[in-house]
Amino acid sequence: MRLNLKVPFAEKDQAKKLGARWDAGRKIWYVEGKDDLAPFARWSPTPHDASAGDVRTQKGASGRNQDSSGTVQVGSKYVEHPRVCDCLPWEVCDNCRATAFGSRV
Repeated sequence: MRLNLKVPFAEKDQAKKLGARWDAGRKIWYVEGKDDLAPFARWSPTPHDASAGDVRTQKGASGRNQDSSGTVQVGSKYVEHPRVCDCLPWEVCDNCRATAFGSRV
């Protein structure tokens, strides 16, 4: 199983020594096939990071969340939709194609 990591540039050598690998295409550090992920815990993405990358909501220039209809969702009207899969926000896989931003069903 692959685990993407959020490694600051200053700590990249430490992550590499522990066995993390750099994915140049996605520009992200990751580990794969490790039984013990404890050494990488400080670089594991938080739940906030995962939900911020939801493909169905996009941040506008103002930094507020905007849904696919173009309306800005603020305050009590904001609804976070559950993730369909674990793909990266800018990629659309077969599992999330029907719910992806700008998709035609």
